[in-house]
Amino acid sequence: MGLNLVVGVLSDAEDAAAEMFRADFEAIGDVLERAGAPRWAEPERVEAEDAEFEMWGYSGLHTLRRLAVHLAADGRLPEPSTVLETGRATADPLLSQVYQTLPGDPPGPFDHLVHHSDCEGYYVPVDFPQVIVDPKARGGCLGSSVRLLAETRRLAEALGLPEDLDPHSEEVFEASDADEPAEKGWQRYGVESYVCLQLLRAAKLSIATGAAIAFV
Repeated sequence: MGLNLVVGVLSDAEDAAAEMFRADFEAIGDVLERAGAPRWAEPERVEAEDAEFEMWGYSGLHTLRRLAVHLAADGRLPEPSTVLETGRATADPLLSQVYQTLPGDPPGPFDHLVHHSDCEGYYVPVDFPQVIVDPKARGGCLGSSVRLLAETRRLAEALGLPEDLDPHSEEVFEASDADEPAEKGWQRYGVESYVCLQLLRAAKLSIATGAAIAFV
């Protein structure tokens, strides 16, 4: 079982799940109000051809976060990981150190990407600069899909990754599944590029529809 992101979770939710999601969204409204951010309401339905985005298991998200913290720290990407190492991205000393801290004030360049649960919680299409840390938000942190889009675009630029590249294309799959990293280009970071493209698509759909990105 892996991590998926869904935009518009109420669209096809059964009664019990829909009740849980609505309770979460009601709590998010209160969290936003306490933080001084604009209120927001989840739409009941999202019409989209594809509103579910796979994250290459749980480890895929951490591989991209590893790139983000190194880029923030010294302005360059770290050496790529091999396929066998992608599941151990959380062992990276810098990423491990950042995970033990709270979001910064002022916020860092990748706070919304990095300071969020890897298995639950939401990004909402409301623009607020700092990740909201609040126990009433599922996962403990609430992110902005507006900021997530900006942060993943920054990473795509650093990777040399075309924003409109299909994450399910053959070239992305080949780069992600390669035993050893390519010599140059975004293909050196195959899994990270796949995850970055999926996050870009999810954030864009969230902003376009007004629906949250939900970790499921």
